[in-house]
Amino acid sequence: MALLILGVALWAAAHLFKRLAPARRAALGDKGKGLVAVVLAVSVVLMVVGYRAADGTVLWGRSAALVGINNLLMLLAFYIYAASVRGTRITRWIRHAQLTSVVVWSLAHLLVNGDTPSFVLFGGLAAWAVVQMGAINRAEGPRAPYVAPAMKSEVLAVVISLFAFTLVALLHLWLGYNPFG
Repeated sequence: MALLILGVALWAAAHLFKRLAPARRAALGDKGKGLVAVVLAVSVVLMVVGYRAADGTVLWGRSAALVGINNLLMLLAFYIYAASVRGTRITRWIRHAQLTSVVVWSLAHLLVNGDTPSFVLFGGLAAWAVVQMGAINRAEGPRAPYVAPAMKSEVLAVVISLFAFTLVALLHLWLGYNPFG
């Protein structure tokens, strides 16, 4: 469990570094990008290894209903993320679409993984995303005015979402985790 906690903590620290210590981050210049990238890569490895090795109390298991809700939430998470890249209409209401998609992704995974390591991993990443949103809001102030995108962006976001969902589902199947119950 220690590796998992360290991985989540490193992930959060690396992402929050720019917001919490902007002068120190700026002083690193372009070298800082490489340093942050290395720390993020290490954090992902620690989270994967730590999650796979962690034991903990199981509070609930998977059910058909929760798996169905999880998959719908995952489609929503992929759409929100794609919307941030394509600039679709949903970004009118969601300021931090990528971070919001992390929160939705985390909640979806907590629905079907009711064990302690899942609370640390998915709950920790959701907490990081919420804190990151607050830090960005504080640093940047009010958001820019909304500009309605072309319909092409909407269609592309849906196509990208469905494609990404399919790829991730296949990856889960390949790793031995059936995302469809």
